[in-house]
Amino acid sequence: MSTSRAPQLLGEFTSLDERASNTVGYVAKATVRLKKEDRQLLERFAPKFGGRLETLREALRRLAADLDRKEAFDAFLKAWDEEDGPLSEDEIAAVAKRCGL
Repeated sequence: MSTSRAPQLLGEFTSLDERASNTVGYVAKATVRLKKEDRQLLERFAPKFGGRLETLREALRRLAADLDRKEAFDAFLKAWDEEDGPLSEDEIAAVAKRCGL
């Protein structure tokens, strides 16, 4: 694919996605190719989360929550640094440990 066509395709995809997300009952579909090790993990966790699909959904939600916590922590550190100066590496490590980061 040429690089000049890529932004146009992205725009088309975004527009389609925006239209579809406004449709009641819209469900996105995805095909996921997993390596053997990842398939084994999925099969291992599927019974605990109600099946493979629910396991993947839970994994996405947990990943999003982890990233949200990290972004909030980074924002906290930036604000702290601007107001009170930088924290020491030991202080950052202690707070990160308490926050599960």
